[in-house]
Amino acid sequence: MNPFFIIFIGIPALEIFLLIKIGEKIGALNTVSLIFLTALIGVYFARLQGIKTLKSGMVNLYQNKMPIYEIVSGASIAMAALLLIVPGFFTDFVGFLLLVPFTRKILFALIFKNKPKSHTTNHSETIDGEIIDNKKKDEL
Repeated sequence: MNPFFIIFIGIPALEIFLLIKIGEKIGALNTVSLIFLTALIGVYFARLQGIKTLKSGMVNLYQNKMPIYEIVSGASIAMAALLLIVPGFFTDFVGFLLLVPFTRKILFALIFKNKPKSHTTNHSETIDGEIIDNKKKDEL
């Protein structure tokens, strides 16, 4: 199935369905209030997680390490903030999953587990050695 179909048709249809079902149970005003509340809480926690990730990335840079995890984590936190701002319960759920560091690590492991490893190790074809001449030198 085409992923664009799922993104532009499936997810909004699921969101509308969930809004209607939850609105039947708790009422329309409570549903709208809950959507605003999850957006506010989500953006607040996204800000906190973003600052924490930024600090961790700066520590890695000071230690001359590449902050790869922090870069990917920062991108997922930005995506989580976007999902939390979009009204709906499914996107809020996915956004909160991306905000929690434990679930974020699990999602990264699932996404990157099938990626081939790059062969950029420090193995080289050069062998260091020293030549020792055992012959006695003839003196002239």
